[in-house]
Amino acid sequence: MGITETQIETLAAEIFGLLGTGRQMPSISARLPSFGMKDAYRVALDVRQLRENAGEKVIGRKIGFTNRTIWPEYNVFEPIWGYIYDSTVRPLPEGTESFAISGLSEPRLEPEIMFKFAAAPALGMDDRELLGCIEWVAHGFEIVQSLYMDWVFSAPDTVAAFGLHGALFTGVPAPVPGMTDTWHKKLAGFEIDLKRDGGIVDHGRSENVLDGPVKALQHLIDLLSRQDVHPPIAAGEIVTTGTLTRAFPIAPGESWSTQLSPAILPSAHIRFW
Repeated sequence: MGITETQIETLAAEIFGLLGTGRQMPSISARLPSFGMKDAYRVALDVRQLRENAGEKVIGRKIGFTNRTIWPEYNVFEPIWGYIYDSTVRPLPEGTESFAISGLSEPRLEPEIMFKFAAAPALGMDDRELLGCIEWVAHGFEIVQSLYMDWVFSAPDTVAAFGLHGALFTGVPAPVPGMTDTWHKKLAGFEIDLKRDGGIVDHGRSENVLDGPVKALQHLIDLLSRQDVHPPIAAGEIVTTGTLTRAFPIAPGESWSTQLSPAILPSAHIRFW
């Protein structure tokens, strides 16, 4: 089963052609019933090559669908991952950042925990060993998008289409070296309020994300060890671990913010136009 190399290349070109346009495409799995996860990650690799040929640089990964509470909403029941780029990642200052959402297709907002690796992790590391590879941890937002109308897709569809990634805003980084025990405790048991224009729209908790953000990293490392076409995580990469709440549609003029409890990291603030 699966699809041909020619079909892989054609799909990658189609997806790359939609980058930054806000346009959408029919579901791949609806057109090609044999399209599976292995095919999807091959398409993702070709899309990466096209983006790099256009001058973008991969600087890390995003993990998607780590929040098991939203699986029934999207009819996706397993985590996926995708690449993030120097063109899509930017710092989020302690003040309110402004961002234009034009060019993204049906964008939604996700509050997340993200890490930067100081050293390459190894398969089988426990939580503290893995935190020993981390340079910093931060809290910010990922803007996700769907190349498929009304967010109707299969898991392989999402992998092929940028892993749903649109943009990543990394909050003020907090150093981890020398504080692995502290961060192990902090990241294991916090809660979060997500607010739109000052009003709370959802509440989440750290364990929503595969039992915690560090556990999500472990899942990604394991998944990459079983894929033969994508490289493992390297030193210097940023990895964002998935939404702590539901993902919400965003529109120009809206202001969004978070509040962590306890306040292990600064709140995040962003405004869209």
